[in-house]
Amino acid sequence: MDTVRLGRTDLMVTRNGFGALPIQRVSMEEACRILQKAYDGGMNYFDTAHVYTDSEEKLGMALHHVRKNIILSTKAMTTTVEGFWQQLHTSLKRLNTDYIDIYQFHNPAFCPKPGDGSGLYEAMLEAREKGMIRHIGITNHRLGVAEEAVRSGLYETLQFPFSYLASDKEEKLVRLCEELDVGFICMKALAGGLITHSDVAYAYLAQFPVAPIWGIQRESELDEFLSYQDAPPALTDERRTFIEKERRELAEDFCRGCGYCMPCPAGIEINTCARMSLLLRRSPAAGHLSQRGQAMMKKIEDCLNCGQCKAQCPYGLDTPALLRKNYEDYKTFL
Repeated sequence: MDTVRLGRTDLMVTRNGFGALPIQRVSMEEACRILQKAYDGGMNYFDTAHVYTDSEEKLGMALHHVRKNIILSTKAMTTTVEGFWQQLHTSLKRLNTDYIDIYQFHNPAFCPKPGDGSGLYEAMLEAREKGMIRHIGITNHRLGVAEEAVRSGLYETLQFPFSYLASDKEEKLVRLCEELDVGFICMKALAGGLITHSDVAYAYLAQFPVAPIWGIQRESELDEFLSYQDAPPALTDERRTFIEKERRELAEDFCRGCGYCMPCPAGIEINTCARMSLLLRRSPAAGHLSQRGQAMMKKIEDCLNCGQCKAQCPYGLDTPALLRKNYEDYKTFL
């Protein structure tokens, strides 16, 4: 089974990590069945977050009986020490465990450090001293914050978006993590659904010392990734050619669907609307063109031009302009 050493944590995780954000959308019974099947199929790494509604609870219900055999990571999204402890205790209870293998700051706007006045990193250290967590990590969508965290020597893991659509800057970040022995946990390996050939994504990432976590909601998706454990896809010339074609088609700035621009004061579903042109061309269009889809896109007309989404975009996109462009394109499909 293909495994990856997660930097100086020395944790050996399966290259098929289970990203547990999507299981929010299924019942407890279905989630437990999928999670148990993932474990039985050889997956040993499961990633979730405090803010993923009932995802932690589902993981705790499904896998508490095999806790010693798996690696759990979760995240705290807070700017206060009080919030940190509250979220940590809640996560431990939901996950039905007395320790978390990797506890991560969840996409902070800055890199928490000792003595910065927030007290957050000191709280992490205290939690580790108490045995509540074992390793300290950080997740981010901002290249500057991510690089600062890696160079600081304070973090054992970084979780960051990386796929074959990434730029040279992201690849350099991966290599920096390798150089400084920081485990690179790869999120958005399918670029928020824009990459539709998971075998190509898997083959590409296998070149790098990264641990991908794949967002899994359906049993069919799980089966696809489990099949790669016995027969890992190779990066053939045909797949390389396909990747180059994909990169040309998506050469311009595009919305990754991360959702950090949300909520919108005007009620626009920005993280879907701002990439609708791509979704229409890379997935079944019928659902996007339904009455609900049309109503969702029409909300763009209510844009306040407040600039809030643009200011919050970790990729520096001109989100209002992107929304207008996607809306005009959308209307040509009706």
